[in-house]
Amino acid sequence: MSKFEKALLRLRQNPKHVRYEEIEFILLHLGFEKRQVSTNHAIFRIKNQMPISIPKRKPFIKPTYVKIVLHRLEKMGFFDDE
Repeated sequence: MSKFEKALLRLRQNPKHVRYEEIEFILLHLGFEKRQVSTNHAIFRIKNQMPISIPKRKPFIKPTYVKIVLHRLEKMGFFDDE
């Protein structure tokens, strides 16, 4: 299992304990482009899709934002295995 697959599995299994760096790694690996809006938020964009805004919260991102990312990735077809 690759580093990306392990990070994606952790994201899906436990949305309460996800760091910003993990989500950033996953989204960049999937082809999203990062745009830094301010010191507190980053926006990730991919062609023909609405952007995803993620706050840089320490130590963990709120589960609500993780669930939003997971939902958007599912809608885009990144989880065809289910």
